Amino acid sequence: MRRSGLIFALLIAACAEAEGTGGYDAPDVIWVLQSLDGAPFAADATLRFPALDRIAGEAPCNLYSGAQTGRYPAFRTGPILSTKRACPELAAEGQFFTALERMTRAEQSGETMLLSSEDGGQMVFTRRRDD
Repeated sequence: MRRSGLIFALLIAACAEAEGTGGYDAPDVIWVLQSLDGAPFAADATLRFPALDRIAGEAPCNLYSGAQTGRYPAFRTGPILSTKRACPELAAEGQFFTALERMTRAEQSGETMLLSSEDGGQMVFTRRRDD
């Protein structure tokens, strides 16, 4: 009986690994937004995948978190929660959140992650490197 329990646990772990965290990198990887819909994004914004089915990061003004319900390469966010600080980049933050919520596909290649939407929108992120 113990052996079948171990086999079951290993099978569950293998399925979870195959399903993955949406195909996204380790929880400590921080993705930095470089461009939005083909134009450089001048404000600072990041994206992380801290746990299975979760996103988090720093928008131009506020910290945020939310659900990520798609399985790689699908990308879908649930409601995004954020802090409520005001700053000069609130317009850029609005653009960031609006774009993030409409993204439906993710592609990761090396140091770059591309989020795209069915209407042609794109968000290009690069992996943050510690100096």
